[in-house]
Amino acid sequence: MPAVAALKQEKQAMVARYARSCNWAGLGQCMTTLIPLAGLWVAAAMVVPTMPLMSVPILGLMTLFLVRSFVLMHECGHGSLFHTPALNQGFGFLFGVLSGMPQYVWSRHHNVHHATNGNWERYRGPLAILSVAEFDALSPSQQRDYVRARSIFLAPVAGLVYVLINPRLTWIKGTLQWLTHWARYTRRGGRTLRTHAAAFNSSYWDTPAEGRHMLLNNLVLLGAWVAMAWWLGPVLFGVLYVLSVSLAGAVGIVLFTVQHNFEHAYATGDEGWCYNRAAIHGTSFLVLPRVLRWFTANIGYHHVHHLSARIPNYQIADCHRSYSRLFKDVRRIGLADVRASLRYVLWDTERERLVSVAEARATRA
Repeated sequence: MPAVAALKQEKQAMVARYARSCNWAGLGQCMTTLIPLAGLWVAAAMVVPTMPLMSVPILGLMTLFLVRSFVLMHECGHGSLFHTPALNQGFGFLFGVLSGMPQYVWSRHHNVHHATNGNWERYRGPLAILSVAEFDALSPSQQRDYVRARSIFLAPVAGLVYVLINPRLTWIKGTLQWLTHWARYTRRGGRTLRTHAAAFNSSYWDTPAEGRHMLLNNLVLLGAWVAMAWWLGPVLFGVLYVLSVSLAGAVGIVLFTVQHNFEHAYATGDEGWCYNRAAIHGTSFLVLPRVLRWFTANIGYHHVHHLSARIPNYQIADCHRSYSRLFKDVRRIGLADVRASLRYVLWDTERERLVSVAEARATRA
């Protein structure tokens, strides 16, 4: 594959040239996100009680700024938004609270995706993709449920569950597990506090650091909910917050999916897997209007992002233009192609690509 071979030769020079983070650029991106988002909440408090219809444009803009917040949180997790690690950690935590997601925990798991991109044996994406054989083993009703659950129209529900419900439930379950562990301490003589603490293994977080970050994220978020409900009133805050976060989560899930799920996207197992080939043939270039490129912090240049997550979003478009000759084989997807791309929800293990249910049935026939 000539494109992949050429990429391997030039990748080191590409990364050296564009993987350069700047604190001032990162700070500018944070301020142009946080200040307008705060302004929208002020506008909601002042305008919506007397002009309820204004909640519609305010909700739309809140959703877009929350999408941008999530992408910047994601970039902080890669350590690329700022040059200084402490700034990535601090703003990453802040954007995690705004997004409803424990950033440290999410980033650790997201890095697994980067390390296995295109290897569908290791990571099946947010839609939990089945292989063609696994899909065929389902009953007809289960197959219909599988396809229906991956409909774009259910994306807001998926966003609500992914961003608001699951992180809270995971933390609550892990905390109850931890409390149960400590309740046994008095019944186990001969153990020191340190020994008993070291014996705790949670099934809800991988390391003690993840547990601490979950705790801190949820405590700060719950405190923010109480303060905002007191300021705006529980109904106004609750409606705007739940809707905006759910819609932002929906946009995020759709964005992530179409960047990896499209017609005949590269999808292999452990054997023969190639990182660079996955970036070119298993990752798309989502072509967006300029305003949406800004709100999504250039995440549409996903092929470049997967070549090196150290390239910050404010360098990524220039990188794509400078090395465009290497990206001719990258699948380009426009807004009109998004819904069609979401049909590719099965992994054809024999031909090492993603296919639609209709194509799988036609091939089998």
